[in-house]
Amino acid sequence: MNVTEAVASRRSIRQFSGRPVEEATLRRVLEKAQRAPSGGNTQPWNAVVVTGAELARVTDAVKALVAEAPMGKGAEYPIYPAELNGRYNDQRFAVGAAMFDSLGIAREDKVGRIEQMQANWESFGAPVQMFTFCPKYMNQPQWSDMGMWLQTVMLLLREEGLDSCAQEIWAMYGEPMKALLGIPDDHIFFCGMAIGWRDPDAPINNFPVPRVPYTEAVELRGF
Repeated sequence: MNVTEAVASRRSIRQFSGRPVEEATLRRVLEKAQRAPSGGNTQPWNAVVVTGAELARVTDAVKALVAEAPMGKGAEYPIYPAELNGRYNDQRFAVGAAMFDSLGIAREDKVGRIEQMQANWESFGAPVQMFTFCPKYMNQPQWSDMGMWLQTVMLLLREEGLDSCAQEIWAMYGEPMKALLGIPDDHIFFCGMAIGWRDPDAPINNFPVPRVPYTEAVELRGF
């Protein structure tokens, strides 16, 4: 698989087959991903990768927290800015509507929508979860570096035939997640990432996710 194929076939998978992921494959991906760029070669990313009993322990603990505080507890940053508007806000809500439509969940079916959101805490059936964090003193450039590393991991997973779903929703419980994972208090919890093999027949993995033309986001000058 070349880079173009990996980019084109990568999408946020929300129903995995449950097929195990080999440790050797993950080690190979993570070793290659260390070539991701970062300003000044700071390499600010840190992660804990869990599976099996350890993933079950974290999952059970967070599900208990969700039942206690469904709107989050100990979040360290807002997942979306309050002033999100224009095409950015339109794109966010459009993809959400398309996802629920693919499952036949109507807009007024609040119970069905909540049940689907609860699948986040099961990592959508993925057997592996990767939780990313960095020191609190890092700033926006280093957060950008973490994003570049995560994208590199996602594309290398595609090269192996694997899939992923980056999940910022875990950050709603940032402080408890740090305690569960043994992350130092002077670090900030960023996100989770479900990793596994996609269920190719699941409707939620097949609805169109359009992108705006690059000309709406990029202006070429002097050419």
